[in-house]
Amino acid sequence: MSQLIYLLEDDPDITRLIERTLTQQGFTPRSFRRLAEIERALRRELPDLCLIDLSLPDGDGLGLIGSGALPPSVPRVIVTGRGSVTDRVVGLEIGADDYIVKPFEPRELAARLRAVLRRARGGAGPGAAAAGAEPAPETARFGGWRANLSACRLAHEDGRQIALSSSETRLLEALLRAPGRVMSRSQLLDATQGRSDEPFDRSIDARVCRLRRKIEPRPQDPEIIRTVYGAGYILTVDVTWEG
Repeated sequence: MSQLIYLLEDDPDITRLIERTLTQQGFTPRSFRRLAEIERALRRELPDLCLIDLSLPDGDGLGLIGSGALPPSVPRVIVTGRGSVTDRVVGLEIGADDYIVKPFEPRELAARLRAVLRRARGGAGPGAAAAGAEPAPETARFGGWRANLSACRLAHEDGRQIALSSSETRLLEALLRAPGRVMSRSQLLDATQGRSDEPFDRSIDARVCRLRRKIEPRPQDPEIIRTVYGAGYILTVDVTWEG
């Protein structure tokens, strides 16, 4: 069964180009011109991925990414003409899984969407795991938190429940699987976003900042995820895996 892709784009020419590319690559595209239209569709059916433009007739696509209308479990990719570093950081910081600047090469767009979808389902695919191998545990306890990676959820021992985006979940998992070890930006980029022709390493800083705001008692003075200047980041607490 082909994967359903919601496309939020108000330019008819770009819409036709993306629809044609997605269809040729085996996806099922469904297009929307306005935020209100896609929000209604999300209440009826969730897609496998959302492809989102930022400048729209009735608002900014960033509003959809940061809203509760788009569940954290649905990967979201920004496709926009806004290419500044500030725009990229803002987009990634509020929860985008990738950021693609127009104009783009259609085949690269399809490849990057497949990479996001592959990471969202835990890296399943060629080379992911040997046939018959035991799956890695998906639930971990650390620093007073219980992380359910498959559900993109955090539960604190004080009762708080927090939803994670798919990109936040992948970042947290990369750190949880290497406690006490310094992880470079390059390593975290590989684990969370994959490589492109122009890897945007500083996007990891934005993702770490967003994750800290959710799990740290004092995000401005982090104790769980610490910065190792000139090297990367390190998870400083013990991790216990369940299952």
